[in-house]
Amino acid sequence: MIGKLRLVLWACVLVGAIALAFLLTRPEPRLPSPSTTELPLASIGGPFTLVGADARPFASTRLAGKPFAIFFGFTHCPDVCPTTLARLARLRRQLDKGDDAFAIVFVSVDPERDGPAEVGAYAGLFGTPVIGLTGSPAQIERVKKQYAVFSAKAPQPDGDYSVDHTAAVFLMDRAGKFVATIAPDEGDAAALAKLKRLSNGSV
Repeated sequence: MIGKLRLVLWACVLVGAIALAFLLTRPEPRLPSPSTTELPLASIGGPFTLVGADARPFASTRLAGKPFAIFFGFTHCPDVCPTTLARLARLRRQLDKGDDAFAIVFVSVDPERDGPAEVGAYAGLFGTPVIGLTGSPAQIERVKKQYAVFSAKAPQPDGDYSVDHTAAVFLMDRAGKFVATIAPDEGDAAALAKLKRLSNGSV
């Protein structure tokens, strides 16, 4: 009887050891990331029509012939959005080419709260021309897909909501072609070098 019990115990130990080895050696599952784009880089961008601060349609053809930096955010954003737009304004001034160096475009991913008046007032906070754009939910979803941008509401304890969203800046050349991104944690020197090449048309 004792011998059988020992065999059962050793069998349990062996099974447990095999299960532990499997758990330790199998690869970790890859979870989807909001910052990961499935679009080929060459596919990022494209023609769009949104709504400007004057409540009139704003077609991307108005940007033709001028490089631009486009950023997606929302006016209630407490940190990333104002920091990013202020940084773009500061770096543009450092190029010493005035506002013609490149256009700064802000697209709201919160069309429920950000109408033309809201994006217009927000764009005017940075002491330099910023093109503020919004649109219907369908228009915003369409342009988000074109730029491989993620956004999703994040409920807050007070019953309101914030918006999680892609924080990269997309750099587009004079022909409207995607050339590079500026990451939120990228240093000013590297970002300025990209913007200088964008402005000079040497990207």
